[in-house]
Amino acid sequence: MESVRFLGVTVHRLTTDQLTQCVVRAVEDGRKIVVGNHNLHSVYLYHHNPRFRAFCDAADIIHVDGMSLVMLAKILGVPLSGAHRTTYVDWVFPLMREAARRHYRVFHVGGRPGVGEKAAAVLREAAPGLDIHTHHGYFDVTGPDNDAVLDAIARCRPHILMVGMGMPRQESWIMDNFHALDTHVILNSGACFDFVAGVVPMPPRWLGRVGLEWLYRLMSEPKRLWKRYLVEPFYLTGLVAAEFATRRILRRPRHRG
Repeated sequence: MESVRFLGVTVHRLTTDQLTQCVVRAVEDGRKIVVGNHNLHSVYLYHHNPRFRAFCDAADIIHVDGMSLVMLAKILGVPLSGAHRTTYVDWVFPLMREAARRHYRVFHVGGRPGVGEKAAAVLREAAPGLDIHTHHGYFDVTGPDNDAVLDAIARCRPHILMVGMGMPRQESWIMDNFHALDTHVILNSGACFDFVAGVVPMPPRWLGRVGLEWLYRLMSEPKRLWKRYLVEPFYLTGLVAAEFATRRILRRPRHRG
């Protein structure tokens, strides 16, 4: 897999179809992999949260989730395009159809009680025959509740495990429980099931293509997302400026003395 590095993070140049094939190959080969993703929020976390940084550095695949990151890459001269952006609300349906076709078991952890099963019903309708199980994300990750969740996953033995508890909680949980998770592919899927279930309004897909999905989400959940979209970018402007200056220096022609 070809990767690029900018703003201090590494991402793989994968289309959605290529990402799906990475999942399929891991399952068919009997390997265990972790698939992460980067958007502007995760770039901020990478530079401020050591635990999140460790997760990203250990992940087998990091795909791009966020058109704003693609746009910044273009400004900086990094070879990424919109084709390399895969966000879960778009990917989950083709991925679940492929899982149903190949008879893969899927387990999702996350969301408020009842939301996961509501989303699972939508996905079963879109992907007939899909074998999917869920558990809410409102449990004590350090106590007996956590053991019960791990037991539920072990009984299911999913080929694909989706962990949607929000960044950076989901990544920390994956790191803490990695060796106990009997699965092939682990995905940090964020609020994907909230959108699928309809408990959070789904942004019009054209907004994502032009890099304005963040504005729709901010208007939908201002109390939860105001810091992510209105404060964190100020830190990222410094990263972008430093990266731009570095790349400009590196591109400067050298003159022989």
